[in-house]
Amino acid sequence: MLTLNLLGRLEVLRDGAAVELPPSKKTRALLAYLAVTGRPQRRERLCELLWNIPDDPRGALRWSLSKLRAVVDDGGEGRILADRETVAFDPAGVEIDLRAVAGRLGRDPGKVATADLAALAGRFRGDFLEGTDFPELHDFQAWLVAEREEARALHARILDELCRRLAGDPEAALPHARTRVEIDPYNAAARAELCRLLAAAGRHEEAARQAETARLLLGEEAVPAAPAAAAAEPHQEIRFCTAADGVRLAYATVGGGPPLVKAGNWLNHLEFDWRSPVWRHIIRNLSRDFQLVRYDARGNGLSDWDVDDLSLEVSVRDLETVVDGLGLDRFALLGISQGSSVSIAYAARHPDRVSHLIIQGGYVQGWAIRGNDADHEIRKAMITLIEKGWGAENPAFRQAFTSLFIPGGSEQHMQWFNELQRITTSPAGAARLQQAMAGIDVSDLAPLVRAPTLVLHARGDAAVPFDQGRRVASLIPGARFVPLEGNNHLILEHEPAWPIYIAELRKFLGVA
Repeated sequence: MLTLNLLGRLEVLRDGAAVELPPSKKTRALLAYLAVTGRPQRRERLCELLWNIPDDPRGALRWSLSKLRAVVDDGGEGRILADRETVAFDPAGVEIDLRAVAGRLGRDPGKVATADLAALAGRFRGDFLEGTDFPELHDFQAWLVAEREEARALHARILDELCRRLAGDPEAALPHARTRVEIDPYNAAARAELCRLLAAAGRHEEAARQAETARLLLGEEAVPAAPAAAAAEPHQEIRFCTAADGVRLAYATVGGGPPLVKAGNWLNHLEFDWRSPVWRHIIRNLSRDFQLVRYDARGNGLSDWDVDDLSLEVSVRDLETVVDGLGLDRFALLGISQGSSVSIAYAARHPDRVSHLIIQGGYVQGWAIRGNDADHEIRKAMITLIEKGWGAENPAFRQAFTSLFIPGGSEQHMQWFNELQRITTSPAGAARLQQAMAGIDVSDLAPLVRAPTLVLHARGDAAVPFDQGRRVASLIPGARFVPLEGNNHLILEHEPAWPIYIAELRKFLGVA
């Protein structure tokens, strides 16, 4: 009996004993992809998916297949089926944990015995294919992200049903409720249910701590009284479009209502930002009343990294590509940090399409134009830091940038932002993006903006000086300027500036 466990780090078991796997992550990823897709795959497609190298991708594929045969073939059983054109995995006699769990659960978890549900929950040892990420392989990563979301949703269905059935036995329900919060820390209903169960079990001190955490992460009004509100949890959809020069751009939509587009900026990752405490509170609040559109700028996140042109001009065209592809005729536009200059340029060129313009932590001139000699030397030194240590496992180099962007963040915020930098782009890409941002200048375009404009900027912002925010507001006709107390370039949910920031933004957009 052969078993493939994909819910966590990849495991292959033969008659219950672990089989040694090839050290190559791509070889292991190939096995998982063939097993999950369950159909023959063209060799060309597999090479594009996992071996974007100029040398000999077909040779790399053949080598990986030879290693996989040693893992899954036994006693003449040829589970790797390959011919000159295609490759497939024969699942006969193989248990794949993801399929086994989904098949046993079916459409109605209410028909599954409680003991069986608990056993199904135990099959989840972590995220789908944990530790098998390849941020530079965009097609594979997009597939992996989608499968992970499906696996998390499956896990959540099981845990929700277990918590419902065991509601009268808090001690039995608590392990499942805690896991439910771990896999989706921003699910308000799961947080509320965990607090209720803790209180029912007499663990009042822990219940109070969990309630305080929920208030910090979600806001008092976002925590429902009962878990029935779980269905209201938003779900983003990630898609891709192609710019005129062939660069693939990843974009995401979430929520309903009038469209609000957030321009791409340096350091975005649609999937990572979705769960990050640095960005999640902004996404959640704005998607309540709007169709929020976000995209990863070229060189970032799920969009193509290896690109030739990183100019302001092409960044504006990328924004045009996303909104035109979605068929948006008129929309509100949000520019944060680097996205502010892109948004200003777009609004100046398309006055008929931008209904409202919001600029946060923005500037009209990059540091190479606006700064003095001392500032230039510091920035150049930081680019050297990027080139030398950006991709290292040790976050010490990236911490310098984290401290610049969110000096008032908690340890958790710092850890998330350090990791965001590592997975969002390569060291060379990060350096090139910094250099491209340095020469931005939209000071001649800002006076051409005709949309109502709101400018928000933190007084102690170390990444973009407060004076730059004031200059943006002075150049755009009729712009309203709101100074925010604090030192963070990105406004975090726990700081006093957050309620002012979100209230001003929602009022400006006509939402109570």
